[in-house]
Amino acid sequence: MHFEHAYIPYGGYWSTPFCRWQGSFAHLHAITFAADVARRALEERQIPPHTFDALHLGMTVPQQHSFYGAPWLAGLIGAPGITGPTVSQACATSARVVAGAAMQVETGGGAAILAITCDRTSNGPHIYYPNPLGPGGKGTAEEWVWDNFNCDPFAQNAMIETAENVARESGITREEQDELTLLRYHQYREALRDGAAFHRRFMVAPIEVQDPAGRKVIATVTGDEGVYPTTAEGLARLKPVLPDGTVTYGSQTHPADGNCGLIVATRERARELSQDPHVEVQVLGYGEARAKRGFMAQATVPAALNALRAAGLRLDAVDAIKTHNPFAVNDIYFCRQTGVSPEAMNNYGSSLIWGHPQGPTGMRLIVELIEELVLRGGGYGLFTGCAAGDTGAAVVVKVEG
Repeated sequence: MHFEHAYIPYGGYWSTPFCRWQGSFAHLHAITFAADVARRALEERQIPPHTFDALHLGMTVPQQHSFYGAPWLAGLIGAPGITGPTVSQACATSARVVAGAAMQVETGGGAAILAITCDRTSNGPHIYYPNPLGPGGKGTAEEWVWDNFNCDPFAQNAMIETAENVARESGITREEQDELTLLRYHQYREALRDGAAFHRRFMVAPIEVQDPAGRKVIATVTGDEGVYPTTAEGLARLKPVLPDGTVTYGSQTHPADGNCGLIVATRERARELSQDPHVEVQVLGYGEARAKRGFMAQATVPAALNALRAAGLRLDAVDAIKTHNPFAVNDIYFCRQTGVSPEAMNNYGSSLIWGHPQGPTGMRLIVELIEELVLRGGGYGLFTGCAAGDTGAAVVVKVEG
């Protein structure tokens, strides 16, 4: 998809900290939590909820009443007159939501679209599927999060097996994965310097977490929760998760909880909503792709190239790259295929380190990409990431000012 008229107001986006699953956000309903954060973020940016012509919601883990999706969320933030789609495309959800919002703006379907992504991998639903023809009428059950992490019904493998398949075919060693993981951890530490100055550019914090009854504060979250200190020695001590494998718990991401928001608008509307009208952020292209069966980590490369092609750019024109990298294997493969240096991408961190709440993961990376480009004085940025089903999705943006 190529875009010419879709813009993101500078500062018109936000993210919560991400909390490792079963942590401080584990009991919060994903949609109502996202609504609370969106109301706060919009108020801080002095943007009234009636600004928007539609709301696009992305989430991948069902919550109670999530049947009502985007219209419910719109009502909760104070915009009961708008509606929009609810998108579930695994880890590609954020990129698809941004592309959908951009396409609505591009085709004249609205001047300002609010895109929100949210998920809670903690306490995932236990789903029972009735089967009156089963033995004694017995149905089947599914642990929504855990079972789908561990079995792609088409490829017939677990997520981690896709990483091992790519590592085996490409000759990616355990030592290379540990080295890449340590690099990504140190890049993330840069975001925490000067009192987490980089995160303060977009992160909604602190967040006071109340008990289920809403009577008392049980936690105050000031930053990402559950990021383990990483050392070369610590990584070397870990054993591979699978027999004869190369991927350890250190060289893969962890499930998490959190949410993000982002506004897509016309150029004129984006200028009105911007926190700094001298900074212009344009959405240029979206691309997706599918790797061969059981090789999910490879999908980031063709997805990136498709997005760049849609934007009319070559990879060597890109100034900053962010990836959703659930496994260190992803980035090693990407760098080998493209010639990009591992040190030249994922500045300030990536999902390998700060976690993976699925739906919101890509949106936080796009937000961080924008802020990195602003700090650089502008340029072109590429986000790309893999997703379930051996798929990938990518977004290209341009920042000026």
